[in-house]
Amino acid sequence: MNEQKTTTAIRAWLIVFIVGLVVAGATAFPLVAELSFGSWLLHGLGLQHSFPSFVAWIDRVNAGVETTNAHYPFILYGTDWLAFAHLMIAVAFIGPLRDPVRNIWVIQFGIIACVCVIPLAAIAGPIRGIPFGWELIDMSFGVVGIVPLLLVYRLVRRLEKLQSERARLELARLERARLERTRLERTRLEQTCPDAAPLDGSPRAAAAAGS
Repeated sequence: MNEQKTTTAIRAWLIVFIVGLVVAGATAFPLVAELSFGSWLLHGLGLQHSFPSFVAWIDRVNAGVETTNAHYPFILYGTDWLAFAHLMIAVAFIGPLRDPVRNIWVIQFGIIACVCVIPLAAIAGPIRGIPFGWELIDMSFGVVGIVPLLLVYRLVRRLEKLQSERARLELARLERARLERTRLERTRLEQTCPDAAPLDGSPRAAAAAGS
């Protein structure tokens, strides 16, 4: 894979990750309406008979959010900041989208964040009374999120090597061009001034200078 294809692949995976963050952030704002609609839809499809535990949990969360919104709406201000954090993290990934090699630290930060999702869900979930199945769903966000980031990290390292090789070849080309110009200037000088000292500092130059 050449440099251009590698850069294209990096940007494609980063766009996928950024879109995921934006969607996660945007959907954290209308929690009340989303949960109300979700509960209504599950009951409308009759899924309370097929998945009673799942539907019962959604109903409980819906009731809790509705009660909180009705009596203590300021508590939902915390989820607004949660949504904002997702959007701002998405903005941070514009850096590696523009210059992956220079901003590889953003990719590393994202990988660390995805890894930390698992212990957070495992520790905070039981404390907050979250069902184990739902904890696994929360953990899956870290697992799913880390996949494109690991792919991007490997591609960025490959791009870094390709860019280093290109820079090395460019320096070698410039050095060859410099040597060629020096050779042409020496040849032209020797042709126009046969008694002039050569430009290469050879013994002939020293002999010419002594005479």
